[in-house]
Amino acid sequence: MNMNRELEYMFVQRARVWIPDAEEVWKSAELTKDFKNGDASLQLMLEDGTSIEHKLDPKTKNLPYLRNPDILVGENDLTALSYLHEPAVLHNLKVRFIDSKLIYTYCGIVLVAINPYETLGIYGTDIINAYSGQNMGDMDPHIFAVAEEAYKQMARDERNQSIIVSGESGAGKTVSAKYAMRYFATVSGSTSEANVEQKVLASNPIMEAIGNAKTTRNDNSSRFGKYIEIGFDTRYRIIGANMRTYLLEKSRVVFQADEERNYHIFYQLCASSHLPEFKTLKLSSANDFLYTRQGRSPVIHGVDDTKELSTTRNAFTLLGINESYQMGLFQVLAAILHLGNVEIKDKDSDSSLIPPNNRHLTAFCELVGVTYQDMSQWLCHRKLKTATETYIKTLPRLQATNARDALAKHIYAKLFNWIVEHVNKALITNIKQHSFIGVLDIYGFETFEINSFEQFCINYANEKLQQQFNMHVFKLEQEEYMKEQIPWTLIDFYDNQPCINLIEAKMGILDLLDEECKMPKGSDDSWAQKLYNTHLKTCSLFEKPRMSNRAFIIQHFADKVEYQCEGFLEKNKDTVNEDQINVLKASKKFDLLVELFQDEEKTTSPTGQVPGTGGRTRLSIKPDKGRDKSSKEHKKTVGCQFRNSLQMLMDTLNATTPHYVRCIKPNDFKLAFSFDPKRAVQQLRACGVLETIRISAAGFPSRWTYQEFFSRYRVLMKQKDVLSDKKLTCRNVLEKLVQDQDKYQFGKTKIFFRAGQVAYLEKLRADKLRVACIRIQKTIRCWLARKKYLRKRSAAITIQRFTRGYQARCLAKFMRRTQAATIIQKYQRMCMERKRYRQKQAAALVMQTILRAYMARQKYQGLLREHNAVIIQKRVRGWLARCWYKRCLVSLVYLQCCFRRMKARRELKKLKIEARSVEHFKKLNKGMENKIMQLQRRIDEQTKDNRSINEKLVSLETSSTAERERMRGELSRLRGVEEDAKNKGNQVTSLLEQLEKLKKELSSTQKEKKTIEDWAQTYRDEMEKMVSELKDQNCSLKKEKDDLNRLIQEQSQQMTEKMARAIVEKTQQLETDLNEERSRYQNLLTEHLRLEEKYDDLKEAMVSSNVSKPGHRRTDSTHSSNESEYTYNSEYAELEEGSRAAEDVTRGMDTSLTLKLQKRLTELEQEKQSLRNELENREDQFQRARARDDVEFKKARGAELEYESLKRQELESENKKLKHDLAEIRRSLLGNAATGAGAPGSPAYKVVLEQLNASCEELEVRKEEVLILRSQLVSQKEALHHKDEKETMTEPSTYVEDVSKLKDAGELKQAYIGLKDTNRLLEHQLQTQRRSYDSEVESLRGELQNVKEENNRQQQLLAQNLQLPPEARIEASLQHEITRLTNENLELLAEDPTASREARVIILRRMVDLMEQLEKQDRTIRKLKKQLKVYSKRIGEMGAGQTEGQTSPGQMVDEPIHPVNIPRREKDFQGMLEYKKEDELKLVKNLILELKPRGVAVNLIPGLPAYILFMCLRHADYVNDDQKVRTLLTSTINSIKKILKKRGDDFETVSFWLSNTCRFLHCLKQYSGDEAFMKHNTQRQNEHTLSNFDLAEYRQVISDLAIQIYQQLIKCMENILQPMIVSGMLEHETIQGVSGVKPTGLRKRTSSIADEGTYTLDSILRQLSAFHSTMCQHGTDPELIKQVVKQQFYIIGAVTLNNLLLRKDMCSWSKGMQIRYNVSQLEEWLRDKGLMICGAKETLEPLIQAAQLLQVKKKTDEDAEAICSMCLALTTAQIVKVLNLYTPVNEFEERVSVAFIRTIQTRLRDRCESPQLLMDTKMIYPVTFPFNPSSLALETIQIPSSLNLSFLTRV
Repeated sequence: MNMNRELEYMFVQRARVWIPDAEEVWKSAELTKDFKNGDASLQLMLEDGTSIEHKLDPKTKNLPYLRNPDILVGENDLTALSYLHEPAVLHNLKVRFIDSKLIYTYCGIVLVAINPYETLGIYGTDIINAYSGQNMGDMDPHIFAVAEEAYKQMARDERNQSIIVSGESGAGKTVSAKYAMRYFATVSGSTSEANVEQKVLASNPIMEAIGNAKTTRNDNSSRFGKYIEIGFDTRYRIIGANMRTYLLEKSRVVFQADEERNYHIFYQLCASSHLPEFKTLKLSSANDFLYTRQGRSPVIHGVDDTKELSTTRNAFTLLGINESYQMGLFQVLAAILHLGNVEIKDKDSDSSLIPPNNRHLTAFCELVGVTYQDMSQWLCHRKLKTATETYIKTLPRLQATNARDALAKHIYAKLFNWIVEHVNKALITNIKQHSFIGVLDIYGFETFEINSFEQFCINYANEKLQQQFNMHVFKLEQEEYMKEQIPWTLIDFYDNQPCINLIEAKMGILDLLDEECKMPKGSDDSWAQKLYNTHLKTCSLFEKPRMSNRAFIIQHFADKVEYQCEGFLEKNKDTVNEDQINVLKASKKFDLLVELFQDEEKTTSPTGQVPGTGGRTRLSIKPDKGRDKSSKEHKKTVGCQFRNSLQMLMDTLNATTPHYVRCIKPNDFKLAFSFDPKRAVQQLRACGVLETIRISAAGFPSRWTYQEFFSRYRVLMKQKDVLSDKKLTCRNVLEKLVQDQDKYQFGKTKIFFRAGQVAYLEKLRADKLRVACIRIQKTIRCWLARKKYLRKRSAAITIQRFTRGYQARCLAKFMRRTQAATIIQKYQRMCMERKRYRQKQAAALVMQTILRAYMARQKYQGLLREHNAVIIQKRVRGWLARCWYKRCLVSLVYLQCCFRRMKARRELKKLKIEARSVEHFKKLNKGMENKIMQLQRRIDEQTKDNRSINEKLVSLETSSTAERERMRGELSRLRGVEEDAKNKGNQVTSLLEQLEKLKKELSSTQKEKKTIEDWAQTYRDEMEKMVSELKDQNCSLKKEKDDLNRLIQEQSQQMTEKMARAIVEKTQQLETDLNEERSRYQNLLTEHLRLEEKYDDLKEAMVSSNVSKPGHRRTDSTHSSNESEYTYNSEYAELEEGSRAAEDVTRGMDTSLTLKLQKRLTELEQEKQSLRNELENREDQFQRARARDDVEFKKARGAELEYESLKRQELESENKKLKHDLAEIRRSLLGNAATGAGAPGSPAYKVVLEQLNASCEELEVRKEEVLILRSQLVSQKEALHHKDEKETMTEPSTYVEDVSKLKDAGELKQAYIGLKDTNRLLEHQLQTQRRSYDSEVESLRGELQNVKEENNRQQQLLAQNLQLPPEARIEASLQHEITRLTNENLELLAEDPTASREARVIILRRMVDLMEQLEKQDRTIRKLKKQLKVYSKRIGEMGAGQTEGQTSPGQMVDEPIHPVNIPRREKDFQGMLEYKKEDELKLVKNLILELKPRGVAVNLIPGLPAYILFMCLRHADYVNDDQKVRTLLTSTINSIKKILKKRGDDFETVSFWLSNTCRFLHCLKQYSGDEAFMKHNTQRQNEHTLSNFDLAEYRQVISDLAIQIYQQLIKCMENILQPMIVSGMLEHETIQGVSGVKPTGLRKRTSSIADEGTYTLDSILRQLSAFHSTMCQHGTDPELIKQVVKQQFYIIGAVTLNNLLLRKDMCSWSKGMQIRYNVSQLEEWLRDKGLMICGAKETLEPLIQAAQLLQVKKKTDEDAEAICSMCLALTTAQIVKVLNLYTPVNEFEERVSVAFIRTIQTRLRDRCESPQLLMDTKMIYPVTFPFNPSSLALETIQIPSSLNLSFLTRV
């Protein structure tokens, strides 16, 4: 410890430290005074405000541990803490466990798991999917993360793995191991139909039933160790498993301590004894059997043993153990219970007996099939053998009882091993194991009040495991240092090899124990003496207890443990009476019992004695060799066997990569989320976690990458310090900040810090930020204060101005009034004062006279009293003086007497002392002085008490006297008041009498007046009443009229709103039901597809495994009708071979499995059909609801179709002209046939005709390009038209509905006016559309003109090429095409740079197409040349004459030929394609199987393959060939499935076939002849409808296929997006500098996979744009694109939110800002693509609310209310999880208090929602395919030659 540095910066005022505490182990305190070097103590203040002084150790002077900053508290990895020590580890675990409810924490390579004693919802399939494929440090700590790391390293490193789970009983080891195996079973799957992963999981309830029991610490404690090897194949799928067990606690079978139970299986049987099949077992309650009632706790709270037995039996069945074997097992278990109740009584002191007809022994014998006599005989007797004779010896009752218990334990151990063996057999597979992952669930370190042989073996195993753990941790730490090229110095760590040597080395404890077992008279006492003699003086780890000679102490790595030697030898021998075993072997009725003991050899005791061979034997066990070998193995003791098996385990673990899980038990009372620091620290020390911390702290525990360091501590750098090289920048800055270079080291990629340095840097950073904050606050507060001051100053001046004016006016008015009042007052006062003066003067004279007389009398009385008082005083004082004198005289005389007596006594005492011995006097009077002093002290105390009591009495008397005087005065005052009241009462009585008289007179007068007024008022009231009644009647009539009018309006409005709401609710309900049905139906389709794929995989596997086997083959009769109709040749061959091979293998398959699969398929088909019918019914209802709108749509569509027909006619006329010109050229050539040079068949004619054909082909290519452009324009126009139609065609229908509800003429007039406005709007829109159509026609005409010009250029090029030699023609045409494409590219680049890039790609692809076409033309030319030579030879042979003017072909080419127009004969196409039946294979192959979306297919018309297939289908329908229709549809469907299975991971392929499948489905609907689908067709299209066949069923099949393709598209898209989402949405800092980087632990440093490049938000947006452009390029329906985008955004939101909920480091304020910014970018992308109304934004609502939750205030109740009203899309579990995970990145942020989280939970308690934490990322919204008719006429479609479909004939 660098004292100077730490004293200067760390141990200052307000620094926080940890001090030891007896209750809490460690307690936090804060320094109240700076510590200086040399101080002997620290001045501290505890958290409760108590001030204490902590004294330092005078020898070591060690300072207390420093506490980590609050920002580091609650970290996922303990190695991320700056200070690594025991209190920091304990506090971090406590905060995570208590406050955040997090039970998992990393400690380097160790996962610390704290048992919550509560069921948590963090182990579901959604959590498994969330952790699958993730790096270990990327997610919050979890057992699934450890399992994923092991699984990933197994696949990556090709090395076996092990997961070591350890801990105390009750810490949760078994549960952790179970969840790890569940994870492997879920993520890997199984390779066979036997579902091995289910069998692996099914072994858990079996092993728990027979190997787990309730203890005082755990309700489900594993009483054995097990190591399960889960095997994987080369594809890393589970193929099997194997289990090894260690040290079953057999003693539990016969004895249980208080509050404990026997093994669960016994209680399960007793609880199920009422079942009929268990009647023969003769069982009853568990309290009736000795072996199950000793613990006095037969029931576990919350556990139903009957249900548990049902689970166990189901697991047996799944593992292949049939019912008969199960009943046999239960018979053996019941027999053990009955055996325990067999009562053995004393016969005499050396013998015992069993009473005859013992009920339980009879039941035991019946269950195991042995005789009662034999069993009762050998339970109480034993056979001894000598060299010559055999003796039968009786056993005392105690030995007989022990022998009975030993037999029960032996039977149970055999049964346990038999079950483990058969479980392993069920888990073994024939497939070769490639690798395995082992899960070790083994007992933790144990220490009890009484520790015996079992605890010794357990602790021995933990010593070995701890040694392996230490070596592995040390190795990893060293590898990290070497990897970063840091100088490595050896770190000391605790090596427990001496303790292991003490146990297992030569002459160790186990050796001495085995040696003692071999001794004839060996005992526990003699063995203990050998231990003392051997190890007591030689080994420091071995000790002897002070008060015992039969125990020893071993210093283990965790603690000292005292072992009692009693029972060690017996348990190590583990012998059983051979005669009893022979009786059981002789059972003739119970084969299972014989099977249990079939490998049982004759028991040979370790002493070497050979027992006799009693009893009967059924089986011959083994030959002599095997018997000798087996016997030798049987001689091994339990300790030796355990040592060997433990060594095998360690060899296995050393050969694998270990992963560690340390389970911690938080308290001993099984309280949920209760943390006992003492127990936790004890276990942390025992499990090696603190050793890991110590090794890390000894080196450089804190490690940062250069980028992380730069991002975190950028605030500590000046601008001039920041260089381009961040590594050099970090070096320079760190050298300035930390002077001591030993505190850090620079690695290749990281900076390594000593313990405490990160806290020091954090302090510097916090100080710098605090200074900056203060400066900002100062400036802002100054600005605000000045602004406030100026505003107040201006307001004050204004107020002062108005106030002063008002005050001046008031002052003037006041002065005038004051002057007038002064004058009035002057004269008034003068009069009053004069009058008052005269009255006072007269009164004063009278008062003076009376007063003077009174004073004279008083003076006389006073003088008289004084004279009398003087006389009295004189007499009294004389008497008092005489009394005082007498008392003094008496006192003096008494004092003299006392003094003289005292002197006399002293003289007498001296004389007595001289007369006696001083020492003798002291002995006699010893203790008297003390007693006297005590008595004197007691007297003094009593005196003091009396004095205090007297003082109290005096004070009480004084107070009571004063109180009495006060009460007397008060009484006299009250008497005076009473007299005054009496006088006044008399006056009141007289006044009341006078008042009564006056009242009577007044009442009489008022009565007379009232009579007159009443008469006048009556008359007036009658008149007013009459007027008011008339007014009221008028008002009531008006009010009734208004009420009636308002009521009518309200009723009409309510009826309208009610009808509208009812319609909306009904529509929403129907849509919801429809979506649910669609979702169910599509999920069934997915399940059906999965079963089909599984069936195909099984079939392929069977074909591959039996392809070489000869034999009779026949077709499989179980093929579906669609597959049997697959007619093209290669598929026929494949199906025949596949079906034959499948049948050959199926003969050996499990018949029950096949029947189950067939039954399941039938059920799925039936459910599919019912759902299909229901879906059709709901779609029919939906279609009928929209029928009215379709009528109006048809009217509006008519105008557009007329315009389309006109445009098409123009194009056809232009096309006819071109064909006519081509025909003219041909006729002119034919007309010149008379000349010899151009005769048909001549070489010259062939050359010209060849060039003309090439020109025609080029013309066709140009025509295809025009059609492509036209189709794109049409699709855009259709989209615009549908959008306008939805906006315009909905309003008239609403007007019609409203008109039908109108009642009076006024409403009709309003409706008429509204209708006129609607008509004007429609006319305006039609005019707008007409203008747009005119502009499109003009553009098409311009393009047609360009085509004509291009045609002319091609003809000129043809003429020029004819003049060139054949070799140069190809290059010339290619050069011309390149020039043309370059010019087009330059034009596009000039017009639109963005579009030019896409055009450039299209041009490049077109160039590739041209190259392929040129190669084909070259091949055709060579072929024609060969034919020309053949024809020339034939002409020469025939002797045909040639004219003189005839030239050779070569000469003819050289002559110039002028281009001419060659017209072509017009032909009327019907939009059908004809093909021969044998060409169907070629059609499917070229159009589906070999068609590539990238390349040739990109340049085609969108949906061209669908159009071609439908045109072929139309011809088959036209010729009424049902077989051809069926085979074509079946081949198409199967081929699409095949290509998707082959290239299902290619998004472009899946998108292409989704678009074509939907287009094919739309064509089937559009041309089906159904009026609902023919509304948008032209007259020509209606003529092309199918005439002979109704393909409604096939439409449903193709719709199902489209759904499957859509789901495949979503999966493909999800696989591409999945790696990008977390990195782009959460980890990447889109807003630089906002997020702060916190220190990370070891898990973040050692990633499982090397960094493959990080994704950003731009990567996600680019990928989304690529998806969108691909789907648009393939012509996908716009509505379908919206559904795909909605699903994409749901996946992004769900994956992001799930990772946020599982990553504590992401839950901060700054990360919330990053997420909200990223979401805004996604919304901007939607806005740019015009997809804001597709519902994608709503899917991001949970993520948006989670980001807002991270940013809002989280303190007061108002904040809680705001959060509850804001987070409506989040569940309560998600809100609470985010609040628990919220972690401040800076010290200025505050953590969320536990009380606030409880408030949130209370407010959200009434929410009805799913408790699921994570969102379902596998959820797919139900897809719909809205009908989207095509305006493209079938007869205009041209088939490009690049598709190689020349065998198709247009009809």
